[in-house]
Amino acid sequence: MSTPSADPIEKTVFRKTNAHSGRRIAVTPANSSMRHLSYGRIILNPARPSVSFSNEQQETGLICLAGNGAVKSAGHEHNLDRFDAIYIPRGSEIEVSTKTAVDFSEISSPVEGKYPLQVIRYADVAKDAGLKFVTGSPTSKREVNLLIASNVKAGRLIAGFTSSDPGNWTSWPPHEHGKMLEEIYVYFDMPEPAYGLQLVYNDTHSPELVTAVRDGDAVLIPSGYHPNVSVPGHRIAFLWAMAAHREVEDRRYGVVNVQPGFQHDGTGLEAARK
Repeated sequence: MSTPSADPIEKTVFRKTNAHSGRRIAVTPANSSMRHLSYGRIILNPARPSVSFSNEQQETGLICLAGNGAVKSAGHEHNLDRFDAIYIPRGSEIEVSTKTAVDFSEISSPVEGKYPLQVIRYADVAKDAGLKFVTGSPTSKREVNLLIASNVKAGRLIAGFTSSDPGNWTSWPPHEHGKMLEEIYVYFDMPEPAYGLQLVYNDTHSPELVTAVRDGDAVLIPSGYHPNVSVPGHRIAFLWAMAAHREVEDRRYGVVNVQPGFQHDGTGLEAARK
């Protein structure tokens, strides 16, 4: 099977990372602009119902984007539904399976420490105003969900997902956190003809990256401001995953620098720090 294609823009855009079955790692520090963060998908169905692997020196987060599956590690099996997640410490043997079909996003990063396995239930996240909240003005209104954040003890990884109202901007006002965290956006639940536009830039007058994004595309953000916008009539939805440059010390969500001129809008992330 073919591997996801990367656009020749400093290895920062990977297309159709969900176009396979089984387990495939699309992005690693070896093939991209990331220093620590790796990302892939585990897509299982009756023809390919299970996979097994070791995460070696990588801490791992698995986030269920669709369907239902089971994750077995350290002798225990955990059933995960849509938007449930699991954090698995480094040095673990992992088995993922399904009786129907499932789509897991897999994120990982090398760490020195070993942190406890933890299952994150989306039903619990949805009840916590510091983990799930709506933010933004009428043209930038969106829902933010934190799955692996302050609720999980980890070394580098932070992850969640955002969805907008149709035609709205997200990651607004433009902000950056490149000294502390690198990031990946992975677009999902955007069936054709839906698409959005993603910007990533350090030069505020001449953005280095402006590209259309569709379901399954991954955009890497090693640094820079990174707003995006959905087309009218369609929402934008994306998984975001971050890795701290300094283990534990830089693992802080919502600590950002807003682009000069837009500070009056706040960060849009204040609820996560309450």
